[in-house]
Amino acid sequence: MRILFFISFQLIIIVINGQTTNSESLLFTNHIYDNKIKSVQLYQARWNLSYPILKLHSADKMVFHFDLLDDQAETYSYTFIHCDKDWNRSDIFPNDYTDGFAENQVEDYESSFNTTVKYTHYKITIPNDRVQLKLSGNYILVVSPIDRPDEPSITQRFIVTEDAVKIAADVHRPMISADNNTQQQVDFTVAYPGLSISDPFRNIYAFILQNGRWDNAKRNLKPDFSGVNELKYNSLSDKNIFQGGNEYRYFDIKSIRYQSEFIRGIDFVNAGYNVYLFPSDSREFKPYFYWQDFNGKYYIAIQEGKKYDIDADYVNVLFTLPTKQFIAGGNIYVSGGLNNWQFDNNNRMIFNPDKGEYECSMLLKQGWYNYEYVYLKNGTTDGTASFFEGSHYETENDYSILIYYRNPQDRYDRVVGTTTFNTLNRLSN
Repeated sequence: MRILFFISFQLIIIVINGQTTNSESLLFTNHIYDNKIKSVQLYQARWNLSYPILKLHSADKMVFHFDLLDDQAETYSYTFIHCDKDWNRSDIFPNDYTDGFAENQVEDYESSFNTTVKYTHYKITIPNDRVQLKLSGNYILVVSPIDRPDEPSITQRFIVTEDAVKIAADVHRPMISADNNTQQQVDFTVAYPGLSISDPFRNIYAFILQNGRWDNAKRNLKPDFSGVNELKYNSLSDKNIFQGGNEYRYFDIKSIRYQSEFIRGIDFVNAGYNVYLFPSDSREFKPYFYWQDFNGKYYIAIQEGKKYDIDADYVNVLFTLPTKQFIAGGNIYVSGGLNNWQFDNNNRMIFNPDKGEYECSMLLKQGWYNYEYVYLKNGTTDGTASFFEGSHYETENDYSILIYYRNPQDRYDRVVGTTTFNTLNRLSN
């Protein structure tokens, strides 16, 4: 039986690799392939706003949520792909990193209740009684229709860590940068007394993520100094410097009966709700002002209901960004977790010359949302938000440090430690 499931998994991977519509590079990113799928979220079970990092061989759980906007439910299956530190497929087999069935059906799903937009809500708990993960590392969760395994609907990244090292981190204004009013620098020390590492400069790799994002991550960092079972990454280089950005814009649509802050109007048209946000001003040259945010994430919630997974409705949210003229050389996007940090037609803004503004409409589930405006230059993938949002060294951000170890005798990259911290009350000048 285990052999048959292993062969089935290998055939799925071969077919996926042979697709022309979904490239190999997309397979190893956070991506939604089906336009009818919305509200994809993966987080630690104990906190909806946590990052998808799971401790190996612990009681920790992660939960994965998504909605299919359709009158009819679809039957889905899911599987896992182990990746190296750079999100390429590892040179190991599924039975090396999973214990249980290689492919499993999504069995936890419910239909929406009393909503204008009909949908089915799906949920996966990781690990579960059907499959457990045996190794640390980078993982891709692949969700596909059970009768079409060669057509993935969702791919989502997550991390499994051993927590075998200790990481002490600090954040401050850069010491060697001329833009130290707009940037933040992350320094950290890695202590590994329990690991026998003969050449840490060749076998240890550090990554830094800002607010859980991979598009602007600092990758494959090497230490500046090495001591006895200790590595230091400090202020002598610019490799660990980020734009501070700004606090995220936000709006609250957990109720459609009243207009909360930043909501200009709500109406019911063609059997659905439209929510109009107040026009957004550019903050590029405005002073920094702190307010509490979700660092780009969103939280599903509903005021008039008990079970937000299936009681929350979908509404059209209309964003407007006034500008004096069309901005050439790129596109403007509404960016954040609300579109899985992607830049595509779902969140691209269109210039309206009659009104002198950029406009975008997004179908979103009720809740609290963070977002920002990003100008993405043609031919680039790392969008900068400072064009409309400004950037400040004081901005509150989350930083996650990931430590990978490649033992020369192994065929995969281990994640030997992670830490996530917030800059609030710890940012030094």
